[in-house]
Amino acid sequence: MTVEVSQIVRELSHYLAERPAEQTAMMPLYDAARDHAQRRICTHDGRCPAITVGAVVLDERGYVLARRYRGGFAFTEAEPEEQDDALSGTALRLLAEEIGIRDVWAEPGVSGPFLIDVARPGQHRYGPRLRIGFRYLYRAHSSAVSVSAAGTGGAAWVPMASVSIRSVRDRLRDFLASTP
Repeated sequence: MTVEVSQIVRELSHYLAERPAEQTAMMPLYDAARDHAQRRICTHDGRCPAITVGAVVLDERGYVLARRYRGGFAFTEAEPEEQDDALSGTALRLLAEEIGIRDVWAEPGVSGPFLIDVARPGQHRYGPRLRIGFRYLYRAHSSAVSVSAAGTGGAAWVPMASVSIRSVRDRLRDFLASTP
C-alpha cells in the first residue's frame, strides 16, 4: 500500500484530539504505526493491526447508502491497495468500483474520518490481528446511485435504523442531530 504510515498517524492523531475517550482502543494502532515510521520496517511478526477503509454516504433524506451483502446490506470496506495514496481516496475508489457512485462530496467542516472503529480478533477475517476501520463521511443526492446498481439490488439507500453497526448508527445520529 502506498498510503504512508505518517498519514495514518496524522489521521489518527486528529481523530483522537477530537475524541479523547477513544484513545485506549486506538493505542495498539498508534504504537504500531509510530514504531513502523521510526524503524521503517515491521518487527511485529504479522501482529500489527489490519487497516481497512470505508465510506458512509448520506443522502438528502438522511438515508444511508449500502451494498447488498449476504442477504442484507453492508458498507463498502477494504484494505488500501497499491494505487491508493490516501485513506480517504481509498474510500472514494471503493464507492466508484463497488457501487458505481462518483458524485459525492465531503461534509463541510468534517475533515478526516468521522469514525474509527475497532474489531477484535475473531470478529473479522484478519486472523489474530485487530481490525481498525477508518470510515469517511460523504454526502450524495439519492439520484446519484447508478440505475444499474439500484436496479440489480447491488446498492440501495436504507433508513438509518437499518444500519446494523451500532457505532456507525450512533455516530450518524449524533452527526445529524448536530447539523442544521
